[in-house]
Amino acid sequence: MRSNSERKVEQGGSFIGAQVDPDHMLARNLNGRIRGRGSAHNPSGRFEPYAKEPVDDGWSQICDDLPPLKTDVQEEKSRTIITRNDSPDIPFDRSINPYRGCEHGCSYCFARPTHAYMGLSAGLDFETKLFAKPDAAEQLRRELSSPTYRPRPLAIGTNTDPYQPIERRYRLMRGILEVLVETGHPVAIVTKSSLILRDLDLLTKLAEKSLVKVAISITTLDNKLSRAMEPRAAAPHRRLGTIKSLAEAGIPTGVLAAPMIPALNDNELEAILEAAREKGASEAGTILLRLPREVADLFQDWLLQHYPDRYRHVMNVLRSMRGGKVYDSTPGKRMRGTGPYADMLHKRMEIAARQYGYSARRTRLSVDHFTPPKQDQQQLSLF
Repeated sequence: MRSNSERKVEQGGSFIGAQVDPDHMLARNLNGRIRGRGSAHNPSGRFEPYAKEPVDDGWSQICDDLPPLKTDVQEEKSRTIITRNDSPDIPFDRSINPYRGCEHGCSYCFARPTHAYMGLSAGLDFETKLFAKPDAAEQLRRELSSPTYRPRPLAIGTNTDPYQPIERRYRLMRGILEVLVETGHPVAIVTKSSLILRDLDLLTKLAEKSLVKVAISITTLDNKLSRAMEPRAAAPHRRLGTIKSLAEAGIPTGVLAAPMIPALNDNELEAILEAAREKGASEAGTILLRLPREVADLFQDWLLQHYPDRYRHVMNVLRSMRGGKVYDSTPGKRMRGTGPYADMLHKRMEIAARQYGYSARRTRLSVDHFTPPKQDQQQLSLF
């Protein structure tokens, strides 16, 4: 029997604002926004046979007296912790993701569709139903001890942020870094969080042997825009302060001005690079907004809620860089786009990088210090 507040509809239509997760109890306020969350909706995952949509039956206001939307974390055991890729436009071939989902709730996050593989939504589920891998460090130790393992830099933070708020409790990155220090293994980290400074002691040890570099992602210097677009990520000034602290500690630190969103934050590109350089950033990069699968609908909905006057302009310019589509996943094009506007954006990036004194050469990490983890030499008793 269906409840009064929901009904099932066939999969295949447009479900922006459609699914209602009973665990979330329609936790939306009357203007469609949820305090502290990047998405206002929870559409069904693309592999699910059914979706749900709210129906006002006239008996009650579905948004009245709702509890706060809490974060739920489940622990999972991983068979492997190092993920391999052979993408031609990605500068690393292996990465680690200690968490699935991300509490930062960035409205534009290209990783949102991965939650569909868990039977969950790319919307609110992605930022409220998280998965942690408590055995990450132990699993990493086992994989690094394989006789066939050959070291190359590990990338961490390329999918979900390893220093998102739940890291304060789980400390998975702390354990991973301890293994990397022990084995002399190189690592590149991307984060929006100042929590990385907690591990400054380990990062310093890695830096002494050219085994680490960090990129701090800064999308905007505008506090209002950042709060709306990245509700649980560190404020822009905190990220700049993190760059300063890392650089002063001798950690090679760069800034990633990403994603660049046409007619929303792309006018800040030079300002972001200048501010980060003043704090000690030595490298800089940028990536164009990516809207794969469910993210396209979710981001457009966010844009209509927060910046309705810019909606047409943003999407029209974005399509001009994607061959008339919202997204083009072609390697070599997905990160930078095509056409005059995309070319101008990257030309601006090159000019600003030279003007502010960023290094044209990327920091190279060493693989010469790697030593496989020591195996347990204890002999089993015969009795």
